Amino acid sequence: MAAYVIARVNVTDPEKYENYKALAPAAIKKYGGEYLARGGALATLEGDEETRRVVVLRFADMKAAQAFYDSPEYQAAKKEREGAADGQFIVVEGL
Repeated sequence: MAAYVIARVNVTDPEKYENYKALAPAAIKKYGGEYLARGGALATLEGDEETRRVVVLRFADMKAAQAFYDSPEYQAAKKEREGAADGQFIVVEGL
């Protein structure tokens, strides 16, 4: 069953965040993931206004999503994100 990684990211240093953006796609692809949304336009329909960057990734299953997140490739990208952004990353099983 597909799994979706949803990230809501508060970018605090856009220039440094570019380093993360340069590394993350290769890690996502290596573990079979694909971008469904990557920081595009958004509108809050209900609740508190969302002002963070929203990214949605699809993986084959929860195991693949976890393998991506734990991978050395993504950990290197994540290290580049330190001091440039903070956020919430969740994975949810989907249809």
